[in-house]
Amino acid sequence: MTTKEKTNSNKKTARSVGVLFIIGTVAGILSVAVSGSILNSPDYLMILSENENQVIIEAFLILIMGFSLAMVPVVLFPILKKQNEALALGAVVFRGALEAVCYITMVVITLSLVKLSQEYIHAGAPDASYFQTLGTLLQGTSHWTEQILDIVFPLGGLMIYYLFYQAKLIPRWLSGWGLIGAVLYLAVPILGVLGLELEVLELPLALQEIVFAVWLIVKGFNPSAIASLSAKTAIN
Repeated sequence: MTTKEKTNSNKKTARSVGVLFIIGTVAGILSVAVSGSILNSPDYLMILSENENQVIIEAFLILIMGFSLAMVPVVLFPILKKQNEALALGAVVFRGALEAVCYITMVVITLSLVKLSQEYIHAGAPDASYFQTLGTLLQGTSHWTEQILDIVFPLGGLMIYYLFYQAKLIPRWLSGWGLIGAVLYLAVPILGVLGLELEVLELPLALQEIVFAVWLIVKGFNPSAIASLSAKTAIN
């Protein structure tokens, strides 16, 4: 592959990662907008049965978000492994495989709740407590899945942004922002165990990843950093 072909390939990789981030972010926002806070309602089983299509659309959007974001470390792997293959593989595991499993689990639970709500309506009042108990168990499983995701997601982010920081593939202020944001994000589930609800700490990383995505689409990777990584690989 010629130098020009390598440059074009790296630009395509950077743009692909940026687009995947944007698709995942937009799908995540839309998933919340579509169904709102149905599951937080006391009579959510009744409401679910009346809004089945909305919840199915939400589940579909969550899948889009999950797979889009899970593909990011996979697409980045050929480049990041030149800096540190173990960490690059770790990012694939945490922000790829484990994150995808969490999103799939959440979708399965959501669709199971839709089916449960239908059976709840058909069963009538005598069996209501049984369905409500089962619904509570499913919601509890979803809650713990989200807690696991809140740990898996920033750990993978730490690996990715550390590699970016070391390799200087993007400006260090941007990768450093990602590192700080990931630490703050990781603090949320930890503080949650202590009874402190501080979801606002997730915002710095959320904002950083939007800026990060736009940067990759517009600017791409630092050419000199790419050249340095290629030289490092050639020496090894």
